[in-house]
Amino acid sequence: MAFSRWFEKWMFLLIPGSLVIGFLCSSVLRPMVDAVPYLFAYVTLTMAIGCGLGQLRQVLRRPGIIGWTFVLTHIAAPLIAYGIGAALFGAHSPYVVGFVLFAIIPLGVSSVLWVGMSGGSVALMLALVVIDSAISPIVVPSGIKLMFGAVVDIDTGGMIRDLVLIIVAPTVIGVTLYELSKGRIQSKVQHIASPISKLCFVAVVALNAAAIEPYVEQLKDDMIRLVPVSILLVAICYALGYFGALPFRNRETLVTVSYASGMRNISLGIVLAMGYFDPLSAVPVVLSILIQQPMATLHHYVLQKLNKPDAGERSPIHVR
Repeated sequence: MAFSRWFEKWMFLLIPGSLVIGFLCSSVLRPMVDAVPYLFAYVTLTMAIGCGLGQLRQVLRRPGIIGWTFVLTHIAAPLIAYGIGAALFGAHSPYVVGFVLFAIIPLGVSSVLWVGMSGGSVALMLALVVIDSAISPIVVPSGIKLMFGAVVDIDTGGMIRDLVLIIVAPTVIGVTLYELSKGRIQSKVQHIASPISKLCFVAVVALNAAAIEPYVEQLKDDMIRLVPVSILLVAICYALGYFGALPFRNRETLVTVSYASGMRNISLGIVLAMGYFDPLSAVPVVLSILIQQPMATLHHYVLQKLNKPDAGERSPIHVR
């Protein structure tokens, strides 16, 4: 658990660092890329054993927050991503597909850590991640198809099958284990499962970076435009969640929704980009890895300043 706390503290450096290692050691790591779905499924399972049906039912009593969060993350954000990308690279560019894919993929598991550290509702964030993961086989292929139609040729059936195997199935198993153990399983296995999960997360990032390294070499000229656009899009996603949650007039909700909107399941995004799209589509998703965690740190700092009277007094909320 000391390792887990250390990892969470330095995650904003460790994730980009693993990306760099993936690029530098691509020739060694590339043969192991096929292990990514299994590593990712384990990360999902570890997250799901902390959430039970009771928490899901409690969150479902607030359908307005759930629905509005998904509108911001899966409708507003992808449309903004498409508009920015099409204006700069052309509507048919694989980069545009990558920007939209980043915006439409499920909410990031690591957002749960940041919500806890920033005084948001861990139960709400965890439930949002679980629900969003469960509906991802419908949301992701449908969203891509609606926005790009015949322009992008994807194996929708294969994508749905992979999403079920690496997201939905581990989520269902994790929630079932939580219920069967009456919520005790997480405390029993956390000291082993949590560190391994974090190592798997790092491995997924490094292996996917190794997989796209040959393509990134060809993009040096485009990076001048891709990097600023990626930074802008991630910042817009955080802002979208923050300002979108202001009408709820609740600090916990504001913190939770802003992180939910700003952080995506990047590892899944890379898996999908590499498996079903032009490899160039993975580049904006990879760039967002470099940006997402440092931006989360900045967002945490901003939230503390905006909520100065109580930001330092509240301890992270833990799921009971």
